[in-house]
Amino acid sequence: MVNLLSNQMLPLWKSIARQTFTKLESLADFLELNQDQRAQLVLSPSFPLKVPLRLAQKMAKGTLDDPIIRQFLPLQQEMKPHANFLADPVCDVRFQVQDKLLQKYAGRVLITCTGACAMHCRYCFRQNFAYAAKSGFSDEIAWIAQQADIHEVILSGGDPLSLDDALLSPLLQGLGTLCHIKKIRFHTRFPIGIPERIDVNFLALIKAIPQQVYFVIHCNHARELDADILERLRALQSIGCVLLNQAVLLKGVNDNVGALKELCEVLANHGILPYYLHQLDRIQGGEHFEVDVACGRLLIEQISRELPGYCVPKYVQEIAGEPNKTPLM
Repeated sequence: MVNLLSNQMLPLWKSIARQTFTKLESLADFLELNQDQRAQLVLSPSFPLKVPLRLAQKMAKGTLDDPIIRQFLPLQQEMKPHANFLADPVCDVRFQVQDKLLQKYAGRVLITCTGACAMHCRYCFRQNFAYAAKSGFSDEIAWIAQQADIHEVILSGGDPLSLDDALLSPLLQGLGTLCHIKKIRFHTRFPIGIPERIDVNFLALIKAIPQQVYFVIHCNHARELDADILERLRALQSIGCVLLNQAVLLKGVNDNVGALKELCEVLANHGILPYYLHQLDRIQGGEHFEVDVACGRLLIEQISRELPGYCVPKYVQEIAGEPNKTPLM
């Protein structure tokens, strides 16, 4: 009875998060994979499996050849070593100015709010990042307060929406007192897996932020979206948030005109601007996701002929040490 009462006191999004698949065998059973298909998986990957139920329900059964499955199930191809694929492909450590603070580009800083995320994408460039164990953000806020040339704070991770409201609130309140900060940007994949996170309490926190708020969601394929997700994102728009999307170009996921065009159209039809299409960051174990840059350029050229300019994302690559994302077109 005590446990039942405890569960009832949890916010809905936390209760839903408990339904996430973290055991490969359970997910393989759910997806009705046969023995040959299971043999293609890594049973104990170094980057743990994590797939929200909502995403698992969108995966095709009895196959590994599915654009959502490919993003989240650890394939044996991850075990293939490659000299040009690294543990820290974007050199995050080089740009740390505080335990939880990175500065790569002029005028903005990024807070690694938490190592937790709603899901574990197999191509995640920060899967080996040494997240700070200390709680709170007082040191980071104090540092930003002394930097008058900083105008934007990016909240990333992991995923900032993994934080409880009780932890997120003092961070947002602290940033809200800094007059030189004009924009606060969330980088999040959370709504794609657990859109219930965007609840009344969360919206109240965001609405109280005095700065302009941007949400950059991460969605690679139109099938990741559904009516519930779009409704929750619309709630953010209704309180003045600007919504953009960044996708990663991934082999077997969105490396064809049909998939990329559909994703951009669905996003734009709901007021979410396609912002970036990223060339894959060369994370260790991610070689099987890489699409040749020439192919990526051709895809952008093809969808540019069929879509208005605001529907076409910028095709970019992050190169460590460069002062901005590098355009590939």
